[in-house]
Amino acid sequence: MKLEKKLLIAALFTFSSASIHALTDINSADSLYKQAKIADGKKDYKSAFNLFKSLAELGDARGQNGLGVMYYQGHGVKQDYQQALKWYQKGVEQGDAKAQNNLGVMYFYGQVVAQDYHQAVKWYRKSAEQGYERAQNNLGMMYANGLGVKQDYHQAVMLYQKAVEKGFAEAQSNLAWMYYYGLGVRQDYGQAVKWYQKAAEQGFAEAQTSLGMMYADGLGVKQDYHQAVKWHQKSAEQGDVDGQYNLAGMYVNGYGVKQDYLQAVKWYKKAAEQDASDAQYNLGVIYENGYGVRQSKSQAKEWFGKACDNGLQNACDEYRRLNTTP
Repeated sequence: MKLEKKLLIAALFTFSSASIHALTDINSADSLYKQAKIADGKKDYKSAFNLFKSLAELGDARGQNGLGVMYYQGHGVKQDYQQALKWYQKGVEQGDAKAQNNLGVMYFYGQVVAQDYHQAVKWYRKSAEQGYERAQNNLGMMYANGLGVKQDYHQAVMLYQKAVEKGFAEAQSNLAWMYYYGLGVRQDYGQAVKWYQKAAEQGFAEAQTSLGMMYADGLGVKQDYHQAVKWHQKSAEQGDVDGQYNLAGMYVNGYGVKQDYLQAVKWYKKAAEQDASDAQYNLGVIYENGYGVRQSKSQAKEWFGKACDNGLQNACDEYRRLNTTP
């Protein structure tokens, strides 16, 4: 009896010691993860990579996913989709929601793996069911576009709504788009403006452009060219091609700003550099007529030619006209 009591006490002490070690390991892992996130936020990618690597090698799913992201983006290490896939899969084996979503992304784009929308849906769904807002948004997009699943606007709206509850900007913008076109919900420009505004205020460039267009057209909000310019400017400065094109148009027409062809040329060129054919065409018109720039037939031909190469027939016609005009 006494021996059994001693054995029981020894077992209790052994359990307590193991618990302390486990707790220490958890605290250590949490500390590494926090440090990695801080380094990543500061764009100290080399430090972030090393911290995620240390965490991943401890078998921590957060570290495995984080290391996969570093390889995927080429942050702190040479970009390597194969390594990204390897570490995402390790995270997925532990049921990590972020890793599941990221694996879905690789199937969506066919990076290293064969493009497979059904597999993308599978992993987005697993992640979304754990409440991960990015995956809820991605799965919503699959339903909205009928990729890997039967197109279902109502399902798309439901998933976007789950993601917007957590303040996810891209989902806010996508929900606004559904209200704008009346897909899965009654068309409601006021609701479209509401959700574009929320996403725009978080700095989401596409929403800023769309909100600018709502103000320019007076849809769901009182027409206000100054507000339109404000939001197009914000998106244009982030490199959004539609924002750049729209801002240039505001300068051409003098809507919400003083008419300024030099500013128009500046923003049309930025959009043109992203192969926006309409921007290239408009540059052709500006140079042919000398609007705010030195008139130049050769520059006009160059821009009409670029727009033509990008499939704009009007530009092909203009290029041919200039080519045959003495």
